[in-house]
Amino acid sequence: MQEVAATVPELLARAASLAHSGTRKLLGIVGAPGAGKTTLGTALTKALDGLAMLVPMDGFHLDNPTLEQAGRRSAKGAPDTFDVAGYVCLLQRLRRADAVVHAPRFDRGLELAIGSAIPVPPGVPLVFTEGNYLLHDDDGWDAVRRELDEVWFIDVAPEERRRRLVGRRMEHGESRSEAEAWVDGVDMANASLVERGRDRASLVVQLDNRMPGDSRPTPERKGR
Repeated sequence: MQEVAATVPELLARAASLAHSGTRKLLGIVGAPGAGKTTLGTALTKALDGLAMLVPMDGFHLDNPTLEQAGRRSAKGAPDTFDVAGYVCLLQRLRRADAVVHAPRFDRGLELAIGSAIPVPPGVPLVFTEGNYLLHDDDGWDAVRRELDEVWFIDVAPEERRRRLVGRRMEHGESRSEAEAWVDGVDMANASLVERGRDRASLVVQLDNRMPGDSRPTPERKGR
């Protein structure tokens, strides 16, 4: 495992090298809730301009009625609230790169996974996948790591992650108190599980510049 401070352009260069390797590569982006996995994956996919696609793990959320029946609705987002076997099968199909693969997408507004929403053509040389549990080693999740060529762990301070998560839930209509209760009771508990897999990452990244779309001042560059 390598731990670095990195800029988005530096990560882009590393991803581009994988995209030009000659065979399809699967690159995982992992981190605790609020780490910026989707933002980073989306930015890199856009910058690679046709050489990559993003397939989030969140498309394998179990739906709310299924979770309610299992008594797990209040724990949505925990490792056992995903169809991990289905996710592993999708990664294996993506690895073969012999046909168009249609992946599901999670709609946060609907709180529902939309099946076959992301078509991945066979000619795309790099597939990003992002989610909380790519390095988890329990409940069947250990099979995920075996399907990935690299996994980047995005390391962000807990207070910054909490700020992002509360803001995200408020954007979807929750009051501040509702958002804070969920983040502190569910997301932060899941974050501790995510952190356990850190040592299994290919790269631990502390982003030392603004993420795309972040309007706050750029932090001072860290030493290496």
